[in-house]
Amino acid sequence: MNAPASAFGRWLAAAAVYTDRRVLAILFLGFSSGLPLALTFGTLSVWLTEAGVDKTTIGLFALMGVPYTFKFLWAPLVDRMPIPFLTRRLGRRRGWAVATQFALAAAILALGSTNPAQDPGLTALLAFVVAFCSASQDIVIDAYRVEILEERQYGAGAAMIVLGYRIGMLASGAGALYLASYAGWQAAYALMAALMTVGLATILLNPEPRTAQSRESVEQAARIAHYLQARPHLRGWKAQALAWIYGAVISPFAEFMGRRGWALILLFILLYKFGDALAGVMSNPFYVELGFSKVEIANISKIFGLGATIVGGIIGGVMVSRLGIVRSLLLCGILQMLSNLMFAGLALTGYSLPMLTLTIAVENLSGGMGTAAFVAYLSGLCNVAYTATQYALLSSFMSFGRTLLSSSGGWLADHMSWLNFFLLTTAAALPGLLLLLWMTRRFAPTPPAPAVPDTMEAAPPRK
Repeated sequence: MNAPASAFGRWLAAAAVYTDRRVLAILFLGFSSGLPLALTFGTLSVWLTEAGVDKTTIGLFALMGVPYTFKFLWAPLVDRMPIPFLTRRLGRRRGWAVATQFALAAAILALGSTNPAQDPGLTALLAFVVAFCSASQDIVIDAYRVEILEERQYGAGAAMIVLGYRIGMLASGAGALYLASYAGWQAAYALMAALMTVGLATILLNPEPRTAQSRESVEQAARIAHYLQARPHLRGWKAQALAWIYGAVISPFAEFMGRRGWALILLFILLYKFGDALAGVMSNPFYVELGFSKVEIANISKIFGLGATIVGGIIGGVMVSRLGIVRSLLLCGILQMLSNLMFAGLALTGYSLPMLTLTIAVENLSGGMGTAAFVAYLSGLCNVAYTATQYALLSSFMSFGRTLLSSSGGWLADHMSWLNFFLLTTAAALPGLLLLLWMTRRFAPTPPAPAVPDTMEAAPPRK
């Protein structure tokens, strides 16, 4: 067999990662994760407008995004606290998933039965409950995804979670609006509540991840046990409470901050998609100033762009499976950086539908690839004993940091030409890539510590 054919065969074998049942399950869990989002703002804002709610009140509904930003605060409870009956019958992750999905279905149904024209306060309260339950479900699904997959499948898992998430948002966005036009808002929200059975069925038809402790978590447990043993006055419920708080809340942070270069890891998380985010926050004003119509922006940037993002995510998953996380991060990061030059080219070209299409294709394709590799990287950072807490913390930090850093994009665009702005966003991607290169040389990757079976919970071995 010649070299090109052999290389193609290896890439084809890497693409087979998407045929694994566990990876396919993540697609449906992604749908369950994305479904509630539009129901608490995008779709809901249309309903509120029709009901005659004033714009100031509608704007305040953006606060429904708060639970997604601060979900790391209650992630330790999801990580460690058992749920009566469900945890014993289904396991730690599946028990919490079923609980949050039932709660979500009930909250969505209740939200759809409100009358925002008469009592917008009740509508807001139930929307917040939906957002809180949705953020809690995300904690469980992210932990389940990391624990059920092997490291080589992390990229594919990231692609599937994004694809499912987008389909879920489409169902609760355009789908709910179509249904509400013909059957009313209560029927639309009732159907959305019924669609939560997609995630519920997926969880019930798939196994509980293998429950294990890492070497670090065993050491942390020994440390708190030694601390309590040296203090005889701490006995009974006090000792149990202290041990639980230390294991669930303090240990995940202590373990992460005990790693070499942990501060540099957080800095890299902030910087990796900085250039991408900086360009993205001003892309729509840029299109409008060039003379593109709303329909053209919607068709090319939103619909065609969504398809390019999904394809990019799938390619990124194959790259992680074939090349590994670090090499994929580097290659996808370079492509992300270079894709910003397409915006610079569009600024020079001016109004041109073919150039806009090419720009969106390159930018969204590379962005989807980078997202798959980056989510795989965040997944690999999680210690198996603290998956839910650490992933919630890292993803919240990534989201908050990107939002904070990219908020300067408007000021920069106001003080320079579009060409210079997009050249600057290209340069803004360099620090993250240089830091990645330095980290790979300074901190050589080491194999993860072997897992220690958890004697507190029994679980079937990973297949």
